[in-house]
Amino acid sequence: MYAAVLYHAGGPENFELEERPVPIPEAGQVLIHTRSFGLNRSEVMTRKGLSPDVVFPRILGIECVGEIEEDPSHEFKKGQKVAAFMGHMGRHYDGSYAEYVVLPKNIITAFESNLPWETLGALPEMFQTAYGSLHIALKIKAGETILIRGGTSSVGLLAAQLAKAHGLYVIATTRDETKKRLLLENGADEVLIDDGKLFTKSGASNPTGINKILELVGTTTLKDSLKGVVSGGSVCMTGMLSEQWAIPEFDPMGYIPAAVNLTVYDSGQIRVDGDIFQQFISDIEQDKIRPAIKKTFKLSAIVAAHLFMESNTGGGKIVVLT
Repeated sequence: MYAAVLYHAGGPENFELEERPVPIPEAGQVLIHTRSFGLNRSEVMTRKGLSPDVVFPRILGIECVGEIEEDPSHEFKKGQKVAAFMGHMGRHYDGSYAEYVVLPKNIITAFESNLPWETLGALPEMFQTAYGSLHIALKIKAGETILIRGGTSSVGLLAAQLAKAHGLYVIATTRDETKKRLLLENGADEVLIDDGKLFTKSGASNPTGINKILELVGTTTLKDSLKGVVSGGSVCMTGMLSEQWAIPEFDPMGYIPAAVNLTVYDSGQIRVDGDIFQQFISDIEQDKIRPAIKKTFKLSAIVAAHLFMESNTGGGKIVVLT
């Protein structure tokens, strides 16, 4: 099989496309013929050496879709379509940047669909992150107002559609005035141009009416976001578009406003039920949801795919076909 192997942390040029033996699954594992996978910002951070406990060489990739090639337990049938969701793959063990991958069964979900692989490859983490952030972490309710910070990211665009479909008033942010139409076409009722200080300056757009904030930019704007919700409101930090893990000298009492809730969503810790994922796929097939896909690449162009992701153009998911 061909695999994109990272021997040393650094730039995209460090990926080496090489032939490797197809791995053999052991008990509790399955061998998957990888068909496609989405790129994720966390993979860029891992590639740069910013993810703790990652030992190189490593095949990156925290998600994929494909078909079962071998299951020693015979729980899954050969050829069955499956999705793999983040569970240390691509970090503690080799991930999806390869034509075949061995993964633990507990991160695998079977599904049925006739959607093309380039669409299916965009879905696992994008869906799980958006749905989990909205429904598990933020517990959204119809009639609420939600602000999605980092709205032009693939998760932000999907979250806006899901929140709108659930009956919320959706405000989305972007740093780029030219992206307003994109946000409005993906469920936003209102768009704010984000300079990093939406709620620490005068003239902010009705911050007291915001019940929930989905923070996708990360630690650099989190403190500002915490100032933007009503008393009793909630902020969920899910994304790290800023590529900064930690807040230096974090002071909870001085950082979090009184009676404001701060939570996180991490798809590596909580899994969305497979039935919900299957319903999501059905909604796409019925054109109820339109996942934004920015561009597709072949595995052989993984360097170009990472360079494209780092251009920070936003606007949808980047998918790689094997």
